[in-house]
Amino acid sequence: MAEPPTDARRGAMLRAYLLASRAIPLLAAPMLRRRLSRGREDPARWREKLGEAALPRPSGQLVWLHAVGLGEVLALRGLILEMAERSTATSFLVTSTARSSAKVIAANLPPRTCHQFLPLDAPRYLQRFLDHWRPDLSVWAEQEVWPGAVAATAARGIPLAMVNARITAESHAKRTRLRGLYADVLSRFVMVTAQDEGSAARLVDLGARGVQVTGSLKLSSPPLAADAADLARLREAVAGRRVWVAASTHPGDEAEALSAQARLRAALLILVPRDVGRADGIARGLAERNLTYARRSAGEAPGEGVSVFLADSYGELGLWYRLADTALIGGCFDRIGGHNPWEAAALGCAVLHGPDVSNFVVDYAQLAAEGAAIRLAPGDLAAALSRPDLRQRAARGEAIVKRAQGSLAPLAEALLTLASGRE
Repeated sequence: MAEPPTDARRGAMLRAYLLASRAIPLLAAPMLRRRLSRGREDPARWREKLGEAALPRPSGQLVWLHAVGLGEVLALRGLILEMAERSTATSFLVTSTARSSAKVIAANLPPRTCHQFLPLDAPRYLQRFLDHWRPDLSVWAEQEVWPGAVAATAARGIPLAMVNARITAESHAKRTRLRGLYADVLSRFVMVTAQDEGSAARLVDLGARGVQVTGSLKLSSPPLAADAADLARLREAVAGRRVWVAASTHPGDEAEALSAQARLRAALLILVPRDVGRADGIARGLAERNLTYARRSAGEAPGEGVSVFLADSYGELGLWYRLADTALIGGCFDRIGGHNPWEAAALGCAVLHGPDVSNFVVDYAQLAAEGAAIRLAPGDLAAALSRPDLRQRAARGEAIVKRAQGSLAPLAEALLTLASGRE
C-alpha cells in the first residue's frame, strides 16, 4: 500500500475539483437535452439533475440515501425498512443517476420513501438540492462518491455514512491515481461499512477511517415486487409446464441458455436480457434457431407451443422469478463478473451460474458453501436443469435470505443515531 497523501495535497486536489465543477452549468442543460433526445433522460424529470426538486420535502427527520443504479438502490430496501420500523417519524429520500432505475425503484419503494435523481456535481445544483431536502443524514452505497456532493453535505454539518461498500482491486488501482482527492473525500465519512475484507483494506488505503466489514446488503433485501394481476394471468398461461428463467443476460449467457432450451422443448424459458435494447437482435437469433417465441413488449403471452418468452421489459424480475423454479443468473459467461443472485434466491429459485462471478465472489461462495447454487462450465446447463436436487437447493438459498433479513438491526440503529445526533 502507498503512503497516504499529505493534508496539503489532499486539500489542493479537492479545491481544484470544486473549482473545475463550477463550469458544469455551462454545459449541463445542452448535454441533458441531447441525452433527452436520445431517450437517456426522463422527459418529465430531467431537471432534477439541475437540483430542481419534483416533490415536497416530508416533515420531520429525513435520511438521504444514494446509490448509482438499480441494483445498488434495490439493495438498500431492507435497510430502509429496518430503519422505518425503528423510527416511525423518519422519512427517506433515495437518489440514483440512471433513468432505467426510476420505474423499477418506484414499484419497489418502502413506506415513507421517495425517489429523485441526484443533481450533477456542481455547487449551484447541489445548493438547490440541499436547500430543499435538508437531510439529517447522507448515506452513500457501494463505491460511488461524488466529491462535490460529499463536500457540500459535510460543509452543512450533515453526517455522512458509506454502507455496503465494495471496491475491486482494479477499481482501487484506478483511484490511486487520484489518491489525494479520494483521501479528502473519504475522510469526511464518519461511518464506513464494507462487504468484504478486501474492500475494507482498499478503502483504508484510499483514506477511509474505521471501516467495518458487515457483508452485503443485497441478500437482506425484501423480495422484488410483482403485479398481482399480471402474475395470475401468466400463471394460468404457463400452467402445467416447467418454467425456468435466464435473468440479466448477455450474449454468452444467451448462447448457453438457448442451447439448453433446444434440448428441453417441453419446458418454457423466460429470457430476460440485461439490456432490453438488444431484444430485436435476440428475437432474430431465436427465429434462426427455430425456437418459437413470444415477446413481452408486444403484449404476447407464453402460451402452449411457445418455447422462449422474451421478457424485453424493465423492472419485472420479481414477476419472472415467481413463475420459475430455477434461474440462470446472467453475466457469468461473458466476463462481466456476474449479477445479483439473491433476488432469485429470495423468491425460491434454484441458482445456476457460469464461471465468472468476480463482482459477487463472497455472495456466490456463500451460496456454494450451503449447497444453494451450482457453478456451470460451458455446455453444462441442460444437464443441470434436469438435476433432481434443484428444489432442495432453492430452499437452502431462500433460507439464507430469510436469516439475513433479520441481521440489519445494528446498522439501522447506528445510522438512526447519526441522524438524530446531528447538531
